[in-house]
Amino acid sequence: MDLAARSETWRGILRTDMLEAIIVRCTRACCCFPWLVIITALIGTAGAIEYAHQHFAIDTNTGQLISSALPWRQRELQLDAAFPQRTDTIVVVVDGLTPEIVDSSARALAAELARKPELFHAVRGPGGPFFDRNGLLFLSTGELGRTAEQMIRAQPFLGTLAADPTLRGFAGALGLIPVGMKAGRMNVDEFVEPLARMASALEALAANHQAAFSWDELMMGKSPHRADLRRFIRVKPVLDYGSLEPGAAAGDAIRTAARALGLVPENHLTVRLTGPVPLADEEFSTLADGAVLNTALTGSAVLLILWLALRSGRIIAAVVANLFVGLAVTAAAGLAMVGSLNLISVAFAMLFVGIGVDFGIQFAVRYRHERYRDDDLRAALVSAAKEAGKPLALAAAATAAGFWAFLPTDYRGVSELGLIAGAGMIIAFVTSITLLPALLTVLSPPGEVAEVGYRALVPVDLFVARHRRIILALSGIVVIAGLPLLKDLKFDFNPLNLRSPKVESVATLLDLMNDPASAPDTVEILTPSITAANDLARRLNELPEVSHTLTIQNFMPESQDEKLPIIADAATLLGPTLTPLQSKPAPTDAETIEALRQTAKAFADIGGNNEEVAALAHRLAAALAALARAEPAIRVHAENALMSGLKIRLEQIRELLKAERVSNDSLPSDLVSDWVTEDGRARVEVAPKGDGRDNETLKQFASAVLAVAPGATGMPILIQESANTIVGAFVRAAALSAVLITVILLIVLRRVSDVLLTLVPLLLASVVTLELMVLLGLPLNFANIIALPLLLGVGVAFKIYYVLAWRSGETSLLASPLTRAVVFSALTTAAAFGSLWFSNHPGTSSMGKLLGLSLLTTLAAAVLFQPILMGPPREPRDSS
Repeated sequence: MDLAARSETWRGILRTDMLEAIIVRCTRACCCFPWLVIITALIGTAGAIEYAHQHFAIDTNTGQLISSALPWRQRELQLDAAFPQRTDTIVVVVDGLTPEIVDSSARALAAELARKPELFHAVRGPGGPFFDRNGLLFLSTGELGRTAEQMIRAQPFLGTLAADPTLRGFAGALGLIPVGMKAGRMNVDEFVEPLARMASALEALAANHQAAFSWDELMMGKSPHRADLRRFIRVKPVLDYGSLEPGAAAGDAIRTAARALGLVPENHLTVRLTGPVPLADEEFSTLADGAVLNTALTGSAVLLILWLALRSGRIIAAVVANLFVGLAVTAAAGLAMVGSLNLISVAFAMLFVGIGVDFGIQFAVRYRHERYRDDDLRAALVSAAKEAGKPLALAAAATAAGFWAFLPTDYRGVSELGLIAGAGMIIAFVTSITLLPALLTVLSPPGEVAEVGYRALVPVDLFVARHRRIILALSGIVVIAGLPLLKDLKFDFNPLNLRSPKVESVATLLDLMNDPASAPDTVEILTPSITAANDLARRLNELPEVSHTLTIQNFMPESQDEKLPIIADAATLLGPTLTPLQSKPAPTDAETIEALRQTAKAFADIGGNNEEVAALAHRLAAALAALARAEPAIRVHAENALMSGLKIRLEQIRELLKAERVSNDSLPSDLVSDWVTEDGRARVEVAPKGDGRDNETLKQFASAVLAVAPGATGMPILIQESANTIVGAFVRAAALSAVLITVILLIVLRRVSDVLLTLVPLLLASVVTLELMVLLGLPLNFANIIALPLLLGVGVAFKIYYVLAWRSGETSLLASPLTRAVVFSALTTAAAFGSLWFSNHPGTSSMGKLLGLSLLTTLAAAVLFQPILMGPPREPRDSS
């Protein structure tokens, strides 16, 4: 070896010895002055707890998790700034049995919420004066003609009810049907289904049960569509981002108002909340659901594993106290660095406990081994620092580098998590070589009476040493054979699949997505003007991936010159009928009974060859007769149930027949503000064709729209762009962390071959983890992808421990105390992360599954594969 090479070798030895010497001296000093260290730690911990208490904050705004500097985020923010009333909203979904009831109920709820400006910035209910009056103009000319014809045909029926909106009038109007059938003026086939529903309603009412009936069915001869039985209220609540659930107060107020108005399932009405705010709030509540029980079980499991590993209550107490101090200091440092935690960075505590405890176990197990060899407490602690300090330092540096590699990425949520967790690894290392020895000195656990390692595994060490090449070859064959599986590795881009479908907001959203008319999977584009918006809409409508587009122009009815005369003719004919000059006086109960009996007899007299019609007529006759025989209170209840919807529908028809020509100037200002900004910019909304819950459909739709309109945004685009950003962040972070860890290993290990011996098992564990994911049907997603840097952090620490033990001359690694420390460290980490598996939150549960899987492969690679890969040591105490 030439002089330059010798000089470089000695410099490497000097650096390594210097690190080891610093750690040993630090530990020796802490053992000499343990109370000073402990009191200092107590003061520091108290200060950290107080700082964390005063400054603790969680920003639950999920929009802040990704950098706002990205182009696609800029487009999203630009649209939000142009139409702020459309952001951070609650969508109230009201469902009922009839269009009349659900419409009036939703309007009543919207009016009640509008009276609470302290909780709601804005409330937008269904309909409104503009649509109430001009709704018929938005039908096609053909549909309008048929609707007008049906209303005119129902004129006698409507006139009877308008003049006598009571149960007596209802019976009289219903009696016109058998009269018309006998005279041949009515095709009863058109009314079979509505009359069957009417029969069911009358039967239920006669039995004093709840029932509802849509007057559209009887008057128009058609059943209501699903959309007719649902109304939406859009609410912009006052949010408290300092709260874990910023929209909780607004959500509670909506539910309270709904109950007060009787909008409850007992009245066949349901009120559900969805939209950005409830989704975010219930995301957190799902995460918190069962957290206390899971934490208690996890803590118990960790203590049990620590007992099995350390076999001493005093040592366990020291390790737990050391962990608590490190966690408190890390929390304070994290808040000082980032200001407020986000929904991802708050997981630093889980990471610190799961990974940071490894340092305490490694040091404590090494101490037990040294204490068995030398019963002197302080000497054993110093020896433990000498043997374990350097591996711990290298593991802490490599793990911190793995976390800090996320700092330059655009995924701010994980970037801040990496910043805090990386700092936590350094803090955990420092406390493990200072506070932990001081605590052990004061607690003075008894000496060890037996070896700490697994001496029973010596034959296994000998076996694998003799068959090393065969085992390596078989391992390589198995891993390579599984490589084709990686082409089937899936990444689930749909964030809805990470949420619990059992919570109201998600279940409601999934329900809405089943109906193309209400699915929220639209794309939005901000254009310079209304003209530009209309031109773009025309081009987008030509795309096969597009179902339809909407602009402000769609609220200007077409063919008004043809439609207005049709409505005017209907108004001329129906106006006097719907607005009688004089209404009949309220009937007596006897008059109501007589009217019911007469109509029952009219239906009972219907015969003919049509058995279905005859059976239905007799059923109606029986129901009307039963209602006539019932108690007076039951008839009052029946009148309220039937007539309340009628009065609503008659008033709506009267208003619809007052339609006027719609112009740009007559459009309501709140409608215009949803589509056009004050400076003239206009919004285009684009709906996809196909299943909006299918990732591939949304991906193709988003790509097609972006090709025509690069400035587009909206949920389908945000999902795809978020996926690209997050996956890109992890790829870049993985590459950077690999470089940083490699550099750190090169600096300390000084041999490329030893660096490869550290990294190859880590790579092997990563590949096997991904292969097993395919076999188990576990896709990657936005949540469990966070497990990959954890795999890197835990894995590189385990590999470093084995490489340094091998370099120091250890010949039986499986039987050594190191394996005991690594196994129980992995079990402790698994217990800390294991509770995630049983979380009610699907995303968190998937993270727990992948963490458990990665820990299994990492442990196997470290304990089983790495010793075989390294083979016999070069020479004892080789530091070169």
